[in-house]
Amino acid sequence: MESRRNFLHTLSASMLALSIPRHGFASAEEFFKQPYEGPVLRVAIMGLGSYGTRVAEAMQACKKAKLVGLISGTPSKLKNWQSKYNISVNNCYNYENFDRIKDNPEIDAVYVITPNALHHDQVIRVAKAGKHVICEKPMALNAKEGQEMIDACKKANVKLLVGYRMHFEPKTLEIIRMRKEGELGKIMFFQGLSGFKIGDPNQWRLNKQLAGGGSLMDIGIYAINGARYMVGEEPVWVTAQETKTNPEKFKEGVDETILVQLGFPGGAVASCLSSYNMSYLDRFFLTAEKGFAELQPSTGYGPIKGRTHKGELNHPHATHQTVQMEKMAGIILAGEPSLVPVDGEEGLKDLKIMDAIYLAVKTGKKINLKL
Repeated sequence: MESRRNFLHTLSASMLALSIPRHGFASAEEFFKQPYEGPVLRVAIMGLGSYGTRVAEAMQACKKAKLVGLISGTPSKLKNWQSKYNISVNNCYNYENFDRIKDNPEIDAVYVITPNALHHDQVIRVAKAGKHVICEKPMALNAKEGQEMIDACKKANVKLLVGYRMHFEPKTLEIIRMRKEGELGKIMFFQGLSGFKIGDPNQWRLNKQLAGGGSLMDIGIYAINGARYMVGEEPVWVTAQETKTNPEKFKEGVDETILVQLGFPGGAVASCLSSYNMSYLDRFFLTAEKGFAELQPSTGYGPIKGRTHKGELNHPHATHQTVQMEKMAGIILAGEPSLVPVDGEEGLKDLKIMDAIYLAVKTGKKINLKL
């Protein structure tokens, strides 16, 4: 587990909350010496599995966000977490009764970290309870569900954010800055490789009813989303091909490996590989008229490593989930900007692309996109 006190000052002008120059960084010690007396986002985590644990641990270093509530279907987990994180028993719920958070003024937001198929109904219930929502990606199983979630949150006048932690990662943001300021020139090509060899065949990620698909819905979304923020445009067409070598493990509707091609209005093209059967796939590469940028690892928990035609990227590593929750607290509480969006509309665009990818695999056709 990364050090809880290893925090960063980001480079982006959109991340003003830490009050440093755009290209400046401060040490973790300097950051924690800075007093903070502003509002704190009080968060309940829904889904106390491995990633929920990672988020909870990371939040211990946050100044603007605090873990105050728990939602789980496992009583023993609630008891253990309540003790570990000093959570009031009045802020602990199960999946049947969590609508009662509506009457709990101690909870501002709920972070939904459950299997993909549960996001839609759970997010809508949280919204109806009047609480802001952070939802893990993919936001839903398809674009129709995603739109319904957005509509429900708008109707309830609550914010909906999606757990795009890489949108706050400093090396990623430096490449985006270089692109935006013209240092790379015209973007020509992006390659995103996302994959690993998945283990237990009985886990929910290989259950279509819970996952909504296979590798694309889990790891492939990083490459699809990365193509968009690295190229800096929205794709206008997609083609895709699926390869399946183990139909017993990867049953009908659970993709093992998908290769995706995306076309962008400026002429750039992207190739994205998503796989549950290949190791060492964690690389982004961007080539342009004036230079290149590479991240490898590109989306793992870190540290991310990167280089461009100008040399190595040496920005300090910080726990991604700590940075994410700190910045999302600023977005929810103070309307602070984010260089790369993390709202429901951003999540919906990825869902529309993934819907089109599955359609392209099924039909063998080039699918036009309108995002």
